[in-house]
Amino acid sequence: MNTSKKISSFLIPSIVDIIFISLFLLLAFSAGKDLLGDVDTGYHIRAGEYILNTFSIPKDDIFSFITPTLPWTAHEWLSEVIMALVHKAFGLTGVVLFFAFIISLVYYLLYKMIKTDQDNIILTTFIILLVLISSQIHWLARPHIFSLLLTLMWYYLLDQYQYHNKNYLYVFPPIMLLWVNLHGGFLAGFILLGIYLFGNGVKFITSQNAERDIYKKKAGFLGLITVACLFVSLVNPYTYHILLFPFNLVSNKFIMDHVSEFMSPNFHNLYAKPFEVLLILTLIVLSISKKVLNIIELIMMILFIHMSLYSVRYVPLFCIIIAPILMKQTGPLLEKSNGKLIRFFKKRADNISEIDASARGYLWPAFSVVLVAALAAGNIIGYKFDAKTKPVAAVEFLKKEPLKGNMFDNDEFGDYIIYAAWPEYKVFVDGRSDMYGVDIMKEYLKVVTIKPGWEEVLQKYDVKWIIYNANSALSLFLMERDEWELIYADKVANIFVKDIPENQYLIKKYRDVELVVDEDEEEGKT
Repeated sequence: MNTSKKISSFLIPSIVDIIFISLFLLLAFSAGKDLLGDVDTGYHIRAGEYILNTFSIPKDDIFSFITPTLPWTAHEWLSEVIMALVHKAFGLTGVVLFFAFIISLVYYLLYKMIKTDQDNIILTTFIILLVLISSQIHWLARPHIFSLLLTLMWYYLLDQYQYHNKNYLYVFPPIMLLWVNLHGGFLAGFILLGIYLFGNGVKFITSQNAERDIYKKKAGFLGLITVACLFVSLVNPYTYHILLFPFNLVSNKFIMDHVSEFMSPNFHNLYAKPFEVLLILTLIVLSISKKVLNIIELIMMILFIHMSLYSVRYVPLFCIIIAPILMKQTGPLLEKSNGKLIRFFKKRADNISEIDASARGYLWPAFSVVLVAALAAGNIIGYKFDAKTKPVAAVEFLKKEPLKGNMFDNDEFGDYIIYAAWPEYKVFVDGRSDMYGVDIMKEYLKVVTIKPGWEEVLQKYDVKWIIYNANSALSLFLMERDEWELIYADKVANIFVKDIPENQYLIKKYRDVELVVDEDEEEGKT
């Protein structure tokens, strides 16, 4: 009997196992295409390959033709190396599945963090699902996913130190050494350290006797850890400049106002609705809960709500921060309620908890990972950039009919061109808007919106051809201009060449040929 119970405990998946399996399989089998919704993934891979091939980390731009060469802070260089290694071994599908695994792991660990033996398992599951759905607003196969995982680990260890007297903070300096070379989100680590340090400082000032000594000791140790983390954060290719990078980025009002991922969440968008519900639920819970937020929780709440409303890219961070606080506030509120429905709810939760407590091992999560890996190896699961929204066919045309001279391109198209056709082609701009700076991005927008002076911009950069979105205002405008000739068109992209002697062979070759779209293959054919 005992043996059968042990066997069944390994065969029964726990709630957290089901959450991991469901999310990982969903991302692996269908939703993974959304992780490639942003083509920045492409230039990250090529940057990583460059680092591996040259054993050097670029400090100047390598992807654009703009001269003089622009200085480039490749602050995500270690993430890019990892992505390049995964891509080399398993292709783009491997990159998608790698980040799908990390995303699933984040919410698996977050559930473990907020679930205790005393918590209502149904309530815990509801909160984690709401947080999970709200977070998908910025799930992409890009380096910031590393910061989600490290922020969660950092937050958990601080929580253990503050509320459970378990000191694992000695691992912070090595984690920071890794984090500062993976992604600019390392700043979240310093923000959390600062909040806990300040909170303990306030408690030291306002407490008396023995409590005062406790908070003094905590604040002192947090101060030492902060200094140690600050010191190791300088161990990166850009030394102290890397510490200034996040501040320079968020203080750039032009980029904040013109790059979609830096803008505020659009609550008219379906993707932002779960985040809106989470915000409203949080406000309702705080308004009716009698459990007072401590100074640390209050500051974290205010700061991360502000960050998430300021920029959509911070929504997943807010979700990680709010989950434990929401659990601490909602649990006691539920326990004090004693209505018929609440009693039924509690009884169901207790029954589920009893079954869940008997589950042991990691059989089903491990099996799901092995299954997906096997299917990917057999090419049953495969991911590529979507040819219906990305200039896949147009770039194949460019590779067969190489164009000479400088291009003008859509910034997202530039990301894909780097991935698929660099170094044969160098772009005008791509997703690194922080590197290009305000002046170049204003010139880019001047051309895109066809404002006065757009032609001067093209002359300044000696642009000989243009690849841009089909049916955009710029493409429709260029079709009416005698000095530009359309040589390729599909449902995604148009390619125009300037009517100059060196392009005459292309103009003659394609002028009298009808350009059509193959409805089955979504390709432009001549």
